[in-house]
This record gives sequence, C-alpha cells and structure tokens, in this order.
Amino acid sequence: MGSELTPLVATLWLLNVLVDSGGQLAFKAAASEPGLLDGMARWRFMLARPWIWAGVACYVAEFLLWLAFLSLVPLSDGVLLGSINIVAIMVLGRILFKERLAPMRVAGIVLVSIGVAIVGLH
Repeated sequence: MGSELTPLVATLWLLNVLVDSGGQLAFKAAASEPGLLDGMARWRFMLARPWIWAGVACYVAEFLLWLAFLSLVPLSDGVLLGSINIVAIMVLGRILFKERLAPMRVAGIVLVSIGVAIVGLH
C-alpha cells in the first residue's frame, strides 16, 4: 500500500465498512415487506419506516469516514480496500435476508477478498 496501514487508517477503514454495510442493510429493511403497494403508497410506506432514516444516517457517517480515510491513503489503494464492502454486504444479506449466494457470487467474494488482502499487505 502506498501509505502505511496505521491504527487510524485501519480504524477508519473498518468503520467505513461497518457503516456502509449498515446503510445498505437498513435500506433493504426499509424496502422489504411493502405488500402490494406501488407508486407513492410504496414510497410513503418506506419513508415512514425508521430503517430508511437509519440508512440515511449511515450514509452521512460513511461519507465523512470515507473522506477521512481517503485523506490518509492513495485513491487507488482506498478504492481497492473499500471494495471489501461488497463482500460484507453480500454475506450479511445472506445471513439477515436469506438471499441466495450463487456459486459465481461466492467465487466473486473469494476473489475480491484475495484482492483486498493483497492490497492491504502490499
């Protein structure tokens, strides 16, 4: 990695992964179980759920954490390290929402994880 993985950088990275994943999961929860609603009724249903506002709060926090993280690492390293969010979201989606992980997605998780490990160790 172009800059050292200091405790501050590692903490910002981990917090970014947690908050970004939390935001995605909160948005999924807000959009779940709308029944047969469509159009504006669906939007009113989602906007009335606290999950959507938790997701917005997570994204505001993620924005600030991401800026702080990128101020300490080169962009090319930051973006590659940030891709672990994809893995976290897919795994948590499987656990919390019983979403299917097809073999190609599992292969993608493995490849992304290997790539992040290589960048993190470099």
